Amino acid sequence: MTMNDTMRFTPDRITVKAGETVRFFLKNTGKVPHEFVIGSMDELREHAEMMRRMPEMQHEEPNSITLAPRQIGAVVWQFERPGTVDFACLVPGHFEAGMVGKVQVE
Repeated sequence: MTMNDTMRFTPDRITVKAGETVRFFLKNTGKVPHEFVIGSMDELREHAEMMRRMPEMQHEEPNSITLAPRQIGAVVWQFERPGTVDFACLVPGHFEAGMVGKVQVE
């Protein structure tokens, strides 16, 4: 998956099976830092607001990764139940610009 300065993930939608563990390989192809954070849309909105108040905050959580320009990284996540799981970039302004995506868990 790539993250870029047009404030988009490619792809921005994927489908997985319930119980499946997925390793997201991420590459920041842009010129500014980007994040990949997995959560519910409510959690992501709340976290985005916190990031606006504290833009220098760094993450070290299993559901997220922050990548500098041209950096590559990975997040491993198990999708336990059917439904929709969201992901987003929470760098201030990026979420608001539409840098979000969805995982459909079947």
